[in-house]
Amino acid sequence: PPPGGAGGYPPPGGTGGFTAYPGAGDFGASTVAQSQCPCPPPPPTPPPPPSGPGAGFGAPPSGYPTGYPGAPGQPSIQNYGGGGGGGGGGAPPGPASASLAIHTPSPAPVPQPNPYPAPAPAPAPAPAPYQPTPPIGGMAGLSLGPQGTVKPIGNFNVQDDCEMLRKAMKGLGTNEQVLMDLVVNRSNAQRQKIKLTFKTMYGKDLIRDLRSELSGNFEEIMLALFMPTTYYDAWSLQKAIQGAGTNEKVLVEILCSRTNQEIRDIVSCYKDEFGRDLEKDIKSDTSGHFKRLLISMCQGNRDESLSVDLALALSDAQKLQSAGEGKLGTDESAFNMILAVRSFPQLQATFQEYIKLSQRDIINTIDREFSGNVKDGLKAIVQCAKNRPVFFAERLYEAMKGGGTDDSTLIRIVTSRSEIDLVNVKHAFLEKYNKTLYKMIEGDTSGDYKRMLQAIVGQN
Repeated sequence: PPPGGAGGYPPPGGTGGFTAYPGAGDFGASTVAQSQCPCPPPPPTPPPPPSGPGAGFGAPPSGYPTGYPGAPGQPSIQNYGGGGGGGGGGAPPGPASASLAIHTPSPAPVPQPNPYPAPAPAPAPAPAPYQPTPPIGGMAGLSLGPQGTVKPIGNFNVQDDCEMLRKAMKGLGTNEQVLMDLVVNRSNAQRQKIKLTFKTMYGKDLIRDLRSELSGNFEEIMLALFMPTTYYDAWSLQKAIQGAGTNEKVLVEILCSRTNQEIRDIVSCYKDEFGRDLEKDIKSDTSGHFKRLLISMCQGNRDESLSVDLALALSDAQKLQSAGEGKLGTDESAFNMILAVRSFPQLQATFQEYIKLSQRDIINTIDREFSGNVKDGLKAIVQCAKNRPVFFAERLYEAMKGGGTDDSTLIRIVTSRSEIDLVNVKHAFLEKYNKTLYKMIEGDTSGDYKRMLQAIVGQN
């Protein structure tokens, strides 16, 4: 074969995809019958030019794959009669009187194998990783990251704050506006320091002073803000369990929406503050599948990894379908096991697979297959797995819609989420109900209580 780069062979190091250019070996040399030629012999053919990369027309410019737009076209070659080989031009025409012999072309060259193997095919692209369901709208949920409305104040001076509180409550009447402005603009950790320093400075309990000066829902929200976050959850659960009847909505709201660490802290605080075991109190105050669901939640043992196993998601979706719509009756344990153990991202993937299998959202299946408190608990887990701020937005709306207001729920959610994700809850509320949380509070509450709630929530 000719040297690399000549006669249509790819240049060394090329891709093997270049179009062959005519060159050396493309044309045969003329055969002249000298015995029949009366003329003197023709002058000797000049030696061929050097071969190799770039010689003659053998090597195309490097860097252009075959068919690439803008690649140089095949050069045109003037074909002289009797042109010699070697890739150069043939001899110029002889004198007019010269008698040329018949030109006999040489046989076509035998195709040579490409010494450069074709590149291996590109591997198939990996499947796209699972992407959690985006929150509704552009702003709802955690698309911005969790954001609270209450922030710690800079240049915090605890003694100055204690003096202001003392003056606001001293003498006849109380300056509620001073209380609101100060308390709402301090974080929970800063309020705990105020509470301790107040007792050190004046020998009086701040909480008792607030109780004696305030009343109604304004008192309740003020005291809630001065409770440590974990204690407030434990206190709310104890209040929901003890006494006549049980407030199952509070149990569901807290136990189905908190993180593992938050639940463990609540269980420990419940034991320390009230001298009781939360799990035992739940067992004695609830029953059936609702009791088992709450006990599962009390363990604080949900998988909290962010990875998603798509095969497991499909398997769990099939189990949920078989446990519900796929049989007569309902296998409540299957729902309990999957919804109580799997991580929220894993549950999102499972819910998507469930829709593909059953053409129905898992919420609709729970509505059809369950009833009562266990239905509310399972739906709360599903809603928190999908979008926790939307879950709280729905509960706030339910607390204020229609006649009357569930003030305890309103206070509990606004205060407990104020430093966590209340900004996200506000956006979810606006997108779901086309009304700001601030405006709905304004139309559903009044007085200092209303102003306190609005100060915590802030305008959108």
